[in-house]
Amino acid sequence: MTDDRDESLEQRRAQLGAELASKRAAAKEDEYGEVRAEEGRKGYAQAMKLSSEFIAAIIVGAVLGYVFDRFVGTAPWGMIILLLLGFCAGVLNVLRSAGKVATPALDEQGRDKK
Repeated sequence: MTDDRDESLEQRRAQLGAELASKRAAAKEDEYGEVRAEEGRKGYAQAMKLSSEFIAAIIVGAVLGYVFDRFVGTAPWGMIILLLLGFCAGVLNVLRSAGKVATPALDEQGRDKK
């Protein structure tokens, strides 16, 4: 009788061990899926940040050019020049945010190092 009981307990233990292993594998797959989803969200957020910085710089350049042309009367040259400067500033901001261009280094007193 004790042999039957021991065999029954061993079968039950083996069955529970198999179920536990399958649950752990499923949990790892879920965790991996969550990590990939988080990376995707971070990438999307970075893309939105970079595109909004680029578009904002161009819009600011265009608006400043328009205002400059209205007050000085140099239409369309102020808008063209400041729009191009806004485009260049937008590209530089995107490159800085992406880490492709380093920001200028400052020493302790706040002056540019040369």
